[in-house]
Amino acid sequence: MKIKLITVNAIVAALYVIIGFLIQPIAFSAIQFRVPELFNHLIVFSKNYFWGIALGVFITNLFSPLGWYDLVFGVGQSVLSMLIMFGIMKYAKGTILRMILNTLVFSFTMFIIAWELHLAFQLPFFITWLTIAIGELVVMGIGIPLMYLVNKRLKFKEIIE
Repeated sequence: MKIKLITVNAIVAALYVIIGFLIQPIAFSAIQFRVPELFNHLIVFSKNYFWGIALGVFITNLFSPLGWYDLVFGVGQSVLSMLIMFGIMKYAKGTILRMILNTLVFSFTMFIIAWELHLAFQLPFFITWLTIAIGELVVMGIGIPLMYLVNKRLKFKEIIE
């Protein structure tokens, strides 16, 4: 692995963790607005961001009040969603379309987190899935224009490749 690839992924992970800690009170409950989830859009620009995002989720979840549950379910949901997107991106062209689909995939797969919260706190599965999926949809939806505009300036693909 190239030093540049490792460095950029370390920066992405660090940013995910820092923002995750700043918003911690709204990141780990039945109603979640986990702002660093907008970094999930980086995979639309390059699959090479996979490790930075996964590591950021893992480190942030080390400090979750849910303990090992969040390490298994939270990281699993992120990894599964990114892998699904890798398959979808073979057919979906265009940055905006990919980010919209990415938002939908991550929001849909929040059923994994709803299951986690059901197991950990006996929260009602479907209502919890709805509330956290809405939170994910909002965060990643806001992330679409934000990441699109930041990419115009930073060129995410060029940074990592």
